[in-house]
Order: sequence, then C-alpha cells, then structure tokens
Amino acid sequence: MRYGMVINLNRCVGCDSCAVACKQHNATPKGVFWSKVLRREKGKYPNAWMHYQPVLCMHCQNPECVRVCPTGASHQREDGIVGIEQEKCIGCQYCIMACPYGARTKLVQIQPYYSSKGFVAVEKAQYSGKQTGVVGKCDFCSERLEKGLEPACVQACPGIARIFGDLEDPKSEVALLVSRRNAKPLRPEIGTDPSVYYIELERK
Repeated sequence: MRYGMVINLNRCVGCDSCAVACKQHNATPKGVFWSKVLRREKGKYPNAWMHYQPVLCMHCQNPECVRVCPTGASHQREDGIVGIEQEKCIGCQYCIMACPYGARTKLVQIQPYYSSKGFVAVEKAQYSGKQTGVVGKCDFCSERLEKGLEPACVQACPGIARIFGDLEDPKSEVALLVSRRNAKPLRPEIGTDPSVYYIELERK
C-alpha cells in the first residue's frame, strides 16, 4: 500500500476549492494553508494564459523532513503517508528547512479572522485543540481515509482534477494514470520520490 495522488493540470481551473476544503476540514488558522494553488502567467500576448499548479505535502518515499527530525515527530507510515506527532514536535523547524516543497508551517499564533470581533463561535470550537509552537501539514486527511472517504481536497474538486488511491495497485486509477498518461512528480531530480504526480498541461 502506498497512498498517492495524481493531479491533472488540464482539468484544474484555479478555483481554490481544494484550498478552501482543506482549510475547512483541518481548521487551519488564519494565514496557514496546507493546500495551495500557485499561479503563473505563461506565453506572450496575445497567446498568454494562466498556469495553475496545486501543491500540498508530496508524501515522499525518501522524506528529508523525517530524516532531519531530532525527536521522531515526523515519521512515515506503512501506507506511505508522512505524518507529524504533535506531542513530540519541539518546533525546531528542521523539517521546514529540509522540505524542498515548502509544505510545512509552524503555528506561531492563532488569530481571529475578524480581529475587531475577536474569535467567533466556530473559531473557538475549531481552534480549541490547536497547539502553537508545533509544525503542521497535509496528511492526506488520514481520519477520512480510515472512514473509507477521500481526502477533502479530492472530494471538493469540481473539475475532477485530483485522483487519489494506491500507487502500488497496478489496477488503481492513480497507477494507470502514472503509467499511461506519463504523470510526473515535482522536482524528481532531488531523489525524494514524491507520491503526488502531475499530468502536464497540454496546449496546442
């Protein structure tokens, strides 16, 4: 078992539904995004276009973040998911510096979205279990997987640009997309062996 994701850039319209679903499900505080969509303008007028690149934790099979963690807080599960045990995290940020994808964030402080009103009821409920001084990131919505559900970002994508499954199952949709659509990971040259693959944008 190796959980992974394929993102088809031909289907991504840059709507940010994935980022919003991630924030809502994980209750990440103001300024913290575990899922983002990067935007770059490509081409030249009059043939310019926007290129959308969704990014998240790549759940590498050779994770540098795990290698440098001094306490074992950053770890790799048998199913390939790279996780963080927050009770072991000391906030040293070694993992943040080691991650080549900028996927980790240290929660320094928790601020209300509407500072003039203070924390509203939903923020109080969502942030009650949050711990400052530790690092957080995407974990493929592990608690949803345990219930047989897909990650929140996958479920929310209106363009069906994200496909999730077992990369080691040759009959799974993700494995077939990697082999048949030539999906590739970001920065393969650094040797981290990511579990998130991209089908490149095809333009005529």
